[in-house]
Amino acid sequence: MTVRICDDVDAAVSGVEDGATVLIGGFGMAGMPVELVEALIRQGASGLTVVSNNAGNGDTGLAALLAAGRVRKMICSFPRQSDSWVFDRLYREGRIELEVVPQGTLAERLRAAGAGIGAFYATTGAGTLLAEGKETREIAGRAHVLEYPIKGDLALIGAHRADRMGNLVYRKTARNFGPVMATAATTVVAQVRDVVETGGLDPEAIVTPGIYVDRVVKVVPTP
Repeated sequence: MTVRICDDVDAAVSGVEDGATVLIGGFGMAGMPVELVEALIRQGASGLTVVSNNAGNGDTGLAALLAAGRVRKMICSFPRQSDSWVFDRLYREGRIELEVVPQGTLAERLRAAGAGIGAFYATTGAGTLLAEGKETREIAGRAHVLEYPIKGDLALIGAHRADRMGNLVYRKTARNFGPVMATAATTVVAQVRDVVETGGLDPEAIVTPGIYVDRVVKVVPTP
């Protein structure tokens, strides 16, 4: 597989279709690929299902995508926090659907998609509203809920550095959902601070192998 090193973020998100499922990395703003999300707004795809840990912060990044009216459904762990006013407004107005998934379950559903696991049972959520309509069974004396993988058409992730083969390293907690999302989407786009020549990364530090990455774009952080 040949990784495409894109000249700009707009080229990196080209070809996204209406109705796509988009995985967006980040824990709050840590690791959020803000510039890629802004490019997706310009690209114009609508009716999107977005999978992310949060439902947007403030007015930038994912929150801006929501405000632009491009998202039909959010799948996330933490839809409400002190700065989630964009999502709050849309949800109260009935303009967006919501599926709440416990954080560990969300990560495992993404990992399952990349690992070829058809479904799995988890104790988290059993006996709560989150289990309504789902198959449940007792395993080792505890109630479990059947969960299915989440696969994306597109994953937008933020990494620290890439080489020209698409191998990625992350910076501290900005890693968060990036590695599992990179395995779970048909097309994976990574924004990085630097692109080095092949061999320029310590192999022991590489977290996401380039085989999972389709496009890489260098983004210079705003001062």
